[in-house]
Amino acid sequence: MVSTFAELVDRAGALATPGRHAVLGIAGPPGAGKTTLAQALVAALPQAWVAHVPMDGFHLADVELERLGLRDRKGAPETFDAWGYAALLRRFLAGGDEIVYAPAFERDLEQPVAGAIPVPSAVRLVVTEGNYLLLGEERWAGLRDVFAEVWYAELDHDERQRRLIARHVRFGKERDAAVAWATGTDERNAALIATTRGRADLIVPSSLLGSLGADSGHEFLS
Repeated sequence: MVSTFAELVDRAGALATPGRHAVLGIAGPPGAGKTTLAQALVAALPQAWVAHVPMDGFHLADVELERLGLRDRKGAPETFDAWGYAALLRRFLAGGDEIVYAPAFERDLEQPVAGAIPVPSAVRLVVTEGNYLLLGEERWAGLRDVFAEVWYAELDHDERQRRLIARHVRFGKERDAAVAWATGTDERNAALIATTRGRADLIVPSSLLGSLGADSGHEFLS
């Protein structure tokens, strides 16, 4: 158990030794603060050798979700290109490329955007976050060995839902629709994610995540 953000920074930094590439994963349910934590870690580490590559860039586009009949389950495990996500992280770990481009997720559009995140060859540590990093089923089963460590962000349930609803509203949902999505689709996904908690290398507690969201200067996300 860690008690300070500085301890997290030291632990993350220790993964990136000279001559070695590593990936740190941050898992947890929707609204737990995974993105806030990842961004804060990246900001606190030497910028020349760390990069942030969110899993959300591997959302399937809405047109593909429509084709698969999964549009109403957007955000569920089967609505991501987990194979492509693992392949990109393995490409980074293998080295040899001058630059690796990762996709981003544009929340205003609610769509992935290809080639949006550059990861130069000088980067030694990629910090990535997503809901299903520890899921051992189907398309996610081969992902665990990509990570040097996976941390689990565990924010208090009520605070997590409050922030999740606020985020949905901020990105365009009416409040009633935001509440319905956060307590329906998001909560079903959260219950599944909670079953993976025991596979994490480290639990980042609610006390630390809450103070990070308030004090780090980062908007509390994911």
